[in-house]
Amino acid sequence: METTHIEHIGIAVKSLEESIRFYEDVLGLKCYNIEEVADQKVRTAFFMVGQTKIELLESTAGDGPVARFLEKRGEGIHHIAFAVKGIEDALEHAHKMGVHTIDKQPRKGAEGLDIAFLHPKSTFGVLTELCEDRSK
Repeated sequence: METTHIEHIGIAVKSLEESIRFYEDVLGLKCYNIEEVADQKVRTAFFMVGQTKIELLESTAGDGPVARFLEKRGEGIHHIAFAVKGIEDALEHAHKMGVHTIDKQPRKGAEGLDIAFLHPKSTFGVLTELCEDRSK
């Protein structure tokens, strides 16, 4: 697996509006993108911090994965995302190494990235996302 950098850190929040105000007013960051990813039942907001993004995640449905996370754990870090080259090969490598994958094939995520998740039971408690930007 060729991992190039931390793509983003995902943070589950109850309210994008309240959270955006904190990141902008207190931390001095600028939200540069808000989008809905309908098939994941989530709205996202992005901030750049150096070369790494912060992704805020707000559930759009009570049965969505972020809603379940919030119910179980409350607001906070949801996942860490690593940029990889060749996401299909990265998924296959993880599977061969005995890692339980949530996704068997990459799917579309926010900002047009191809994404796939590795189960936290196989990654020492951290939901891990693999991302590939094929537009570059």
